[in-house]
Amino acid sequence: MKMTLFEELKWRGLIDNVTSPDLEQKLNEGGMTFYIGTDPTADSMHIGHFSSLLTAKRLADHGHHPLMLVGGATGFIGDPKASGERNMLTKEVLEHNYEALHAQISKVFGFEMVNNLDWTKDITIIDFLRDYGKFFNVSYMINKETVKRRLESGISYTEFSYMILQSLDFLHLYETKHCTLQLGGQDQWGNITSGLELIRKKHGADVECYGLTMPLITKADGTKFGKTESGTVWLDPKKTSPYEMYQFLVNAEDAKVVEYLKRLTFLDKEEIERLEECVKNEPHLREAQKVLGREVVTFLHGSDAYETALKITNALFRGNIRELSADEQRDALSSMEKVQVSEAMDLASTLVSAKIASSKREAREWIKSGSIQINGEKVQDETRVIDASSALVDDMILIKRGKRNYYVLTFA
Repeated sequence: MKMTLFEELKWRGLIDNVTSPDLEQKLNEGGMTFYIGTDPTADSMHIGHFSSLLTAKRLADHGHHPLMLVGGATGFIGDPKASGERNMLTKEVLEHNYEALHAQISKVFGFEMVNNLDWTKDITIIDFLRDYGKFFNVSYMINKETVKRRLESGISYTEFSYMILQSLDFLHLYETKHCTLQLGGQDQWGNITSGLELIRKKHGADVECYGLTMPLITKADGTKFGKTESGTVWLDPKKTSPYEMYQFLVNAEDAKVVEYLKRLTFLDKEEIERLEECVKNEPHLREAQKVLGREVVTFLHGSDAYETALKITNALFRGNIRELSADEQRDALSSMEKVQVSEAMDLASTLVSAKIASSKREAREWIKSGSIQINGEKVQDETRVIDASSALVDDMILIKRGKRNYYVLTFA
């Protein structure tokens, strides 16, 4: 029996909390206008945002109308974060980020875009305090989780006011577009319920408006999903290539990959349960991770980008890096750890200088046994000189030790 939309969202682990049990029927019926928001703190969304955006797409596919709010106004303020005050972004940076996010979200998801700067830029401080601030009780505000966790360390009035600005968004979209639902991460519960309260105080307690929060997506240790040693995994292919994204997803932990398949793909229950069995019975094949990589990269960047990511992956695995084009080689090497060496020297000395080998004796043993490849070619001559002319592409030299250890050498 086919699941209802609400049942599917629950099964996929996409519902943390709802403001009313009545929302279940409303979601199943379709026809709601809803919004999801983000502030332009960067010029690309990242993989951590992807689950929320896909949830909005699931609702859209069920007959609901999505509004994507990029906070040109709230971006000037900054949502209170647990670690302390945010750095203020300049008007120029915010405008650049807004335009980039607008283009990215429109292209990938096709949502109707709105900017809260449009309806807040002309509000005077007197209007703000009289028309909106009057409806917010300070005792109520300081008990919201986003504010409460900052009270000991301190919070500026600027960030304290963020809740009112976000509430104003919900009110404005309700009044102008009959938006009756706000989606957000679980950390947005306080801001969402404050918006509902403002709407009810302005339009009556019987107004049918709702909030739905989604669990934050994390790694097995509870840390943020989408952060790597080299930085954030972005949705913009210029910031994180499809190959880099594919590698990130293929390396997903066995303990979390089924959750990611539910939240980051449109695969049905039967297929995901099949892949769950693969994780249990044949984890070494990493079929679930490969399917996750395929689905996400194809959705975001298209089938050609996925095929290129797979081609690079297979070339590296087989040691056939020279089969790739210069652009593909550059893509393959850019995400690897870089090691600088200061001068040309023989291979054994290079391995020691780059801290790949702990001693010349160890380096010679690896070279003699055929464990060392330079740019995809097995090298067994320890006296071979490694210099700038040895580069595979640009100034990068690829050294492979054994089956899985890759190093990229550059000359200082």
